[in-house]
Amino acid sequence: MKTSRSSLRGPVAGANRFHPLAALAGAALAASAGPSPFPGERGANLDTAARDDIWDAPAAPAEPASPAQSRQAARRGPMLEFLRQSVKVPRDQVVGFALYTHDHGVLKLSAQLYPLKAGEAREVRLELKRDGEWREVAKAPVVYPGWNAMFRIEPWDGTKDVPYRVRHGDAAMFEGLVRKDPVDKDVIVVGSLSCNSNNDREERDDIVRRLKQQDPDLLFFAGDQSYDHTEHTAAWLLWGKQFREVIRDRPVVAIPDDHDIGQGNVWGEGGIVADDTDGSSGGYFYPAEYVRMVDRCQTSHLPDPADPKPIAQGIGVYFTRLRVGGVDFAVIEDRKFKSGPKGKIPQMGPRPDHIRDPGYDPKTIDRPGLQLLGDRQMAFLRAWGQDWSGARMKAVLSQTAFCGAVHMHGSRENRLLADLDCNGWPQRGRNAALAEIRRALACHLCGDQHLTVVVKHGIDEFRDGPYGFTNPSIINSYYGRWWEPADGKAGANPVPGSPLKWTGDYLDGLYNRITMIAYANPAFDTIQVMAENRRDPKAMLGDGYGLVRFDKKTGRTTFEAWPRYADLAKGDAAQYPGWPVSFAMEDNDGRKVAGHLPEIVVENAEDAVIQVVRESDDDILYTRRIRGSSFRPPVYAPGTYTVKVGRDRPDGWFAKRVKIAADGAAPLKARVK
Repeated sequence: MKTSRSSLRGPVAGANRFHPLAALAGAALAASAGPSPFPGERGANLDTAARDDIWDAPAAPAEPASPAQSRQAARRGPMLEFLRQSVKVPRDQVVGFALYTHDHGVLKLSAQLYPLKAGEAREVRLELKRDGEWREVAKAPVVYPGWNAMFRIEPWDGTKDVPYRVRHGDAAMFEGLVRKDPVDKDVIVVGSLSCNSNNDREERDDIVRRLKQQDPDLLFFAGDQSYDHTEHTAAWLLWGKQFREVIRDRPVVAIPDDHDIGQGNVWGEGGIVADDTDGSSGGYFYPAEYVRMVDRCQTSHLPDPADPKPIAQGIGVYFTRLRVGGVDFAVIEDRKFKSGPKGKIPQMGPRPDHIRDPGYDPKTIDRPGLQLLGDRQMAFLRAWGQDWSGARMKAVLSQTAFCGAVHMHGSRENRLLADLDCNGWPQRGRNAALAEIRRALACHLCGDQHLTVVVKHGIDEFRDGPYGFTNPSIINSYYGRWWEPADGKAGANPVPGSPLKWTGDYLDGLYNRITMIAYANPAFDTIQVMAENRRDPKAMLGDGYGLVRFDKKTGRTTFEAWPRYADLAKGDAAQYPGWPVSFAMEDNDGRKVAGHLPEIVVENAEDAVIQVVRESDDDILYTRRIRGSSFRPPVYAPGTYTVKVGRDRPDGWFAKRVKIAADGAAPLKARVK
């Protein structure tokens, strides 16, 4: 049975503004005619386990369109049958799960359904419990392909806990809680996870139980929620089933990565068409309709994009900000604008994205015109860093790390100098992005790398940039990685008292400056042996999850790395060796201080925002919220500076031609609007 467009059309009740992904949903509908909702040969075998015809007699699959698809087809049989059966649930369970965020008066909630049968309603209802009674507040169409529905409620009162439930028909229902914004808490806790490999199909109760005990205020899933490349919807539903008990009652940021959209790696290059699923040419191999579906299912509950203009092929964007409890998170897209390496730089390994030549010149791969985050996201970060409304601390969330903090890939016998799949390349783009993050005194959280690490980034000098935390993989027996310098030596300035051998200052394989603070190598030499031990609670696999604690009162951030089977009763001793890692917000800017400007005393506001601009080139050194009513701004070279002050943005007072002053110099008194 094929769903007609008219059955899915119509506004969402209670929605007062245009939903930025509504156009993408419409595009998905327009492509739904015919045996596949995705066009062309490349779309013929996509999402077959969750199509609307799975209730019919199975049809013969289309012929593979490429060698890569031929290889996938050989593995599809058992995997496809498992997924096909997993989505055929009792009809009172068709509402699989829901995700939500709310920020400054807007609630956005996405409901994920299992495939519906012919004749079943293609509509869901959102009910909220207020004053002890359930009331229906909105209806939304179920969008196919993908089987999700999107709600937007505004105005939203974020000061109260509100139970919710999403209903389909008479019996199917998913219940949860929209938590109040925890602005009254001193410490905001974020759970950080990624890489939910399909070589372990069982439940994730071991992680879910621990997360519920530690009770984070926000969950961040950094990508690769699905490893079933061409079967996103069924795999996404399985992810939701695995984590539904912890995602039902707190805000969630989920962002897709390469495996989610069906590729081994992805360099989106503004949405062009890739020539293979390895992605190295740049762009997306599978039809844009598939990419849009994945983005819609995983990100439509996020706050509205900062700059919603689609890229090539009509593929949308979702980079945005989310404020939770006074911590301001910039959610960015590492992959969507990044240049692919194939044909743009010299190939120095068996693949366009791998470098094995130890004597190569890094300038040969850092060519003008290569993109990392792209101009639009860089402009967003610049604006976000200067806007502190509703924020006392800041952090950036994305898929992968701004360095190559890995030496061995897949086994300890496979040493690779550099992997261009990380954000360490192109280097100029990496340094520019880190400079923007540093201007906001923000840290960076990510996943993807299959090796949890904490690094202190260097831009011009070692340790002059922000901290970065790559979380442990949920399942790490898919593609283990190891940190072990070839010379076996610690770097300069190793971490005092660390139980780890190889900490300190290093150049990664892309010649980026990094300081290794902590890492959790698997105790096994190959992924085959790791897979054999993946359910052994005593096995050191490097899997698990991260927690990040933002202490707004002290301005300190703490990174924690918890093994999958950690005994929480042991406290910090149960974390991976080298954790926890704690640092002051100010440490995200590690530049050497040349002196201080006169003290700024804000006479009519507490905790104001102060910005310092170097007048010789109008470079913003930083924008930060101070604690209290006075602050003495550090600067990193002699010269003249403009100081700006405001309540939430640096727009209420300014002084020009300010210079380094001696201790005891007269303060500058500011009054803000």
